[in-house]
Order: sequence, then C-alpha cells, then structure tokens
Amino acid sequence: MRKLLTGFILTLLLAACGFQLRGVANLPFETLYVDGGGNPALAAEISRAIRLGTQARLTDKADDAQMVLQVQGATSEKRILALSGAGRVREYELIYRVGFRLTDKEGRDLIATQPIEMRRAMLWDDALVLAKQGEEALLYLDMQKDVIGQLMRRLAKAKPQLADATP
Repeated sequence: MRKLLTGFILTLLLAACGFQLRGVANLPFETLYVDGGGNPALAAEISRAIRLGTQARLTDKADDAQMVLQVQGATSEKRILALSGAGRVREYELIYRVGFRLTDKEGRDLIATQPIEMRRAMLWDDALVLAKQGEEALLYLDMQKDVIGQLMRRLAKAKPQLADATP
C-alpha cells in the first residue's frame, strides 16, 4: 500500500511540474533530404531521429525533398582542464561540435550555417585508463544525442519561405 501511495504522489508531482513525454515534433515541411557531409554514421542517427520523432518523410534524393539538411562536419576535441602538482592530467574537457545548414529546393537558407557545440568535463585517473577511455566514448555518444536533440528543436523552429507571388 505504501509503495502504491508513493508512486501516486510521484506521479502527481511530475504532472504538477509540467513534465510531459516528448511527442512527435512538428516540422514545418513534409519532406527532407539529409546530406551527411562525409559522416554517414551521424547522418544515419539524424535520419533515425527524424523518422521516429517527426511526421516528415525522408527522401533518397535532394531533388525530391522540400528541404535539404546539410551536415557540415562533426569534430571531437579533448583539452586539458587541470593538472596535478606533479604535472599529470587530472581533468579533461571534451568538446563535440557539429555544423549544419537547412536549405530549400532553390538553395535558399532557412537556417544559415551554424554550429551546435556540447562540452563535458571528465576527471582523469592514470590508474583507470581503460575505464576512463570507455567513459570518454560514452560521453561523446551522449553529446551526439544532445546535438541531435538540439538540431531537431532548431528544425522545428525553421520558417519556410513562401514563394514570391508576382502580381
């Protein structure tokens, strides 16, 4: 009985704070072509997110789509944040950066080229090299998911330009 009451109270608290599950994103276009820009793994993840989280249909050719999403490079960077008194690395900063651009069929920018950047700090221990390398890989995957989430939100805010009507 106590567990049931606790679960009910937690459900009420979540509802009261405005929490709701993510639904389908409403993109302001019906068809989209994803140009991976030499990064097929990232393009596949973006395509998967669009297929599963939106009503938009992906096309195999840019000519068949209303919009073209161009992924313009994904880079990973690792910087030293802190050193110990003996000069050994104690903390790294991991940076994951992806550039993208959204254009219509005619090549007009709906979203001009812009980067999305994620940063994470990671403590380092020379005694746990294999574990820390695994942690680093997981952090980069997590940052990639966050980048794709931000990209989806930016795509949902894109404003398609209406064709110029000439009188």
